[in-house]
Amino acid sequence: MVKICCIGAGYVGGPTMAVIALKCPAIEVAVVDISVSRINAWNSEQLPIYEPGLDDVVKQCRGKNLFFSTDVEKHVSEADIVFVSVNTPTKTQGLGAGKAADLTYWESAARMIADVSKSDKIVVEKSTVPVKTAEAIEKILAHNSKKINFQILSNPEFLAEGTAIKDLFNPDRVLIGGRETPEGAKAIQALKDVYAHWVPVDRIICTNLWSAELSKLAANAFLAQRISSVNAMSALCEATGADVTQVSHAVGMDSRIGPKFLNASVGFGGSCFQKDILNLVYICECNGLPEVANYWKQVIKVNDYQKTRFVNRVVASMFNTVSGKKIAVLGFAFKKDTGDTRETPAIDVCRGLLGDKARLSIYDPQVSEDQIQRDLSMKKFDWDHPVHLQQSTPTSVEQVSFIGDAYEATKDAHGVCILTEWDEFKKLDYQRIYDNMQKPAFVFDGRNIVDAEKLREIGFIVYSIGKPLDAWLKDMPAVA
Repeated sequence: MVKICCIGAGYVGGPTMAVIALKCPAIEVAVVDISVSRINAWNSEQLPIYEPGLDDVVKQCRGKNLFFSTDVEKHVSEADIVFVSVNTPTKTQGLGAGKAADLTYWESAARMIADVSKSDKIVVEKSTVPVKTAEAIEKILAHNSKKINFQILSNPEFLAEGTAIKDLFNPDRVLIGGRETPEGAKAIQALKDVYAHWVPVDRIICTNLWSAELSKLAANAFLAQRISSVNAMSALCEATGADVTQVSHAVGMDSRIGPKFLNASVGFGGSCFQKDILNLVYICECNGLPEVANYWKQVIKVNDYQKTRFVNRVVASMFNTVSGKKIAVLGFAFKKDTGDTRETPAIDVCRGLLGDKARLSIYDPQVSEDQIQRDLSMKKFDWDHPVHLQQSTPTSVEQVSFIGDAYEATKDAHGVCILTEWDEFKKLDYQRIYDNMQKPAFVFDGRNIVDAEKLREIGFIVYSIGKPLDAWLKDMPAVA
């Protein structure tokens, strides 16, 4: 029986290995992590991450050919293929601080693999890593290997949170990069054979190592660029009276462009986009390409500008101050159908409002109070270190309350900020919300999910990103 071990039981490792176990019943799959609480959660009825469809997949395989364990060394030692899906946070100090990836956890994993291995292994990069990481890992393994042969493959994940299981069942492509040697080709084929259990062979792309590593960064940079592009247009739409929804629809009808990732919003979030672009910027700078680096930096600058613009619009609309005012925040996750808050725009929006002394009442159906407190009190980039290395008792952020119900969160509020596009927010009884709010009552739709005209008929003053401005808002322009 082929044995697979994945180091790291997070958003990538857990779902990916669960689907491999489901689709390959003859393969034994172990997911290992040093976090006891995380592994206990994977073995419980309440999984540590929320992802539609994940529960069913895990429960079908767990205890049969899918195992979650803290005995990292045992399972790594026994495995034929070792996936490494550990954190690659952005460095916060030293060379490349604020841009370069911190490979501390990757290096530690590689040294451990070398120490405990007694047989040849295929080591698969599953985390998003900088170009040439494989070369560094190869050197560590080669110098510590005790004559054991290791082949390094790059197999980046292209999952979208909220649809990860669907993406794994039916991927656009599976990318495998390896050395262009006979041994490398054999390793690529071994991993290809795993995916070929359910993925059509023509969707499994094989490249050299560096192309696979760079393709992941490039894909995320291109997607983020589309969001920043439409968000830049949204600012111009507001200034001219155009409607960004109509503009993006017209643009997306061009078959060369397509409609995906053209929804204007308060900004992009998630664990990858900003981190990967910063990584790309650093790689470009290190390779003497400052013009290319500056091009990609601008994608992040526009994203930051969009969040700042949203906060300024809220404050300017409400008589230029939110001090002491209750603002209801609906949604904290970076997108619907996930509890993930990494780099969510909600963090910067909430901090901006708190900076003007607002009182926040936050509701999200999948994000815990502890997580929100942690996010609002954490330094930038600290979120991407393993939880056990983050501060265990986050500083309590005053002026913030956490409510388990949208109606209670909006009661007596002066304004409502919609920051995640949860379906339930489209179906709320906004007449009921209006009746229980302070007047004038404001709705700031950061996801363009509500019918602005219907809300205006109720009596709300509505701001929708990139849409023609409410007369009230024209009288109180926001300065970004």
